Amino acid sequence: MYSPSQYQKLVNDFLANKSYERDPKKLYEPVKYELSIGGKRIRPVLMLMAYHLLKEDVESILPVAVGLETYHNYTLVHDDIMDDAGVRRGMPTVHVKWNQTTALLCSEIMVLHAYEGVAQANPSSRDAVLQLFTKTAIEISEGQQFDIDFETRNDVEVAEYIEMIRLKTSVLLACALAMGGIQGGASQKDCDLLYSFGEKIGLAFQLQDDFLDVYGDEKTFGKRIGGDILANKKTFMLLSALNLANPTQKDRLSQWIAATPENPQEKIDAVTALYNELGIRELCLSKIKAYYAEAETLLSSMSFDVKKKQVLWDYVSSMINRNF
Repeated sequence: MYSPSQYQKLVNDFLANKSYERDPKKLYEPVKYELSIGGKRIRPVLMLMAYHLLKEDVESILPVAVGLETYHNYTLVHDDIMDDAGVRRGMPTVHVKWNQTTALLCSEIMVLHAYEGVAQANPSSRDAVLQLFTKTAIEISEGQQFDIDFETRNDVEVAEYIEMIRLKTSVLLACALAMGGIQGGASQKDCDLLYSFGEKIGLAFQLQDDFLDVYGDEKTFGKRIGGDILANKKTFMLLSALNLANPTQKDRLSQWIAATPENPQEKIDAVTALYNELGIRELCLSKIKAYYAEAETLLSSMSFDVKKKQVLWDYVSSMINRNF
């Protein structure tokens, strides 16, 4: 058995030994940089864990796991460009450190390297793995477009937001787990359960991100607290607040949404105070815990070894109390 940190080390060692010594250097340096600035490697670790529920030779699927991690980092480069984010994991984003054109080219080559890695799945599972990966990549782009569309809509419902984050965030975690199961030779039923399990923890994980953007610590979170508030991002927290607010509170919230104060912290503090009045903090935490509870039920239904399932659950449950 491996510990989560040992799985993570396998991924990081593989990445560290992966050569990007090709020309032109200005194309590959940002790729190396993006993949080297940290991250918890959650997606490849989940794939390795799911595979390890069935087989012992987890190192054999590292190219596939790292391919998925490369794709994930491609989406981060794109997100940072679209959000004009200056910091990622406490470091300058690629488009800030270089420029937007370089970041776009870097992300394109990352997609190709991702497919190259995923295509190294064993022949018996390669078609299914590639099919799932392609389906997931399409859904992530769809989720990103929904997110962009929400910026100009004033009628977004909480259910629509949940579906958007399922597409934009959850399906990649679900893909990682199901790909691990597929490569390990799991039954269709167990692969489907692994996928659903990943969807639930993905929803919880994104809601936690929303929560930490308001209530987290900037030093450990790695980016500015209150960024979603300043951007008027339609998160679970804002949409829930608009639904629960009385007319007076809704008017105050709408005024702050429309405001661009000289001191940005003033807006962050005011909207956070309204969230506190409306119990949004507790509502969000309750929703996160509900998704984790659903995930636990799904895991218990899988036919794998109980001890190995416990290792997976211990890793997932450690995310519940994360502060970064």
